[in-house]
Amino acid sequence: MATNPVFNRIDKEAQQYAGFNQPQGQAAPQGHPQQGYGAPQGYGPPQGQPQMPMGYPGASESMSPEQLEQMYQQAPAGPAQTGRLTLDDVVMKSLALFGIVLVFAVGTWFFVDPQQTLGFGSPELAMPIWLLGMFGSLGLSFAIAFQKKVNVPLIVAHAVLQGLFLGAVSVTFNTMWPGVVTSAVVATMGTFLGMFIAWKVGFIKVTSKSRRIFGMMAMGYLVFMLVNIGASFLGFGDGWGIYGGPLGIIVSLLGVALASYSLAVDFDSIDRGITAGAPEKYSWLMGHGLVASLVWLYIEFLRLFAILQSD
Repeated sequence: MATNPVFNRIDKEAQQYAGFNQPQGQAAPQGHPQQGYGAPQGYGPPQGQPQMPMGYPGASESMSPEQLEQMYQQAPAGPAQTGRLTLDDVVMKSLALFGIVLVFAVGTWFFVDPQQTLGFGSPELAMPIWLLGMFGSLGLSFAIAFQKKVNVPLIVAHAVLQGLFLGAVSVTFNTMWPGVVTSAVVATMGTFLGMFIAWKVGFIKVTSKSRRIFGMMAMGYLVFMLVNIGASFLGFGDGWGIYGGPLGIIVSLLGVALASYSLAVDFDSIDRGITAGAPEKYSWLMGHGLVASLVWLYIEFLRLFAILQSD
């Protein structure tokens, strides 16, 4: 994957739900919404506040003091009870999608394994599966990003296609350049951890301006990738396309940098969604964006280490 179009949608949705705790006619402060604002018209009372039955004016007047005391002594309702997004939701959905990617990646690896580790393999199917997974997941990425509703079946299908793509490209690269897959996996996990820590402590910041700049650069890189795929099929750069030239390593490093910053954007979008009280269903969308960024980063590292080993 050359870009992750989901992050723009997540940010827009977070801004939409950031108005949950604002009073009618008063704008929220810039950044994360703050506590202490009343609920806007059309929404229920703030989380944790007792709610009277609909259409029953003066209900509290007909309740006994014991009933009223019992109601107000109840623990405030948390996000899980009110159907709002929580970090646990995002973590569980991300792990589920990542598990689907891994299962299909491992299955594809052994299905096309040229070395026939398990006694069988169909290496001639590696390229068709590679192309199906790559272009199929790219198309679904945009479909998921631009749909008005969260489409869980499409998100799961995207994870399946990414698994097929990862398995085919990984076994092919590892056959030609032994050890690059292990190096790419270690580098991806290390970068993920490093980017999270850097974002959490504020060393790497995500702002509206940086999002716009990143979005334009990511789309430009996507166009470059599509052009490079065509050039590689035509035999340019010994099959590497533009990456086969003297600037190949520099371009690969740029891809790693963009994919790394995509993780920071995902972290920030998840934080905004949770703070704004977005619906729980958006955990699927955020998990999808996070896994897509991880896959993108892994592919960039895989290409970079293959180029370095080729030289």
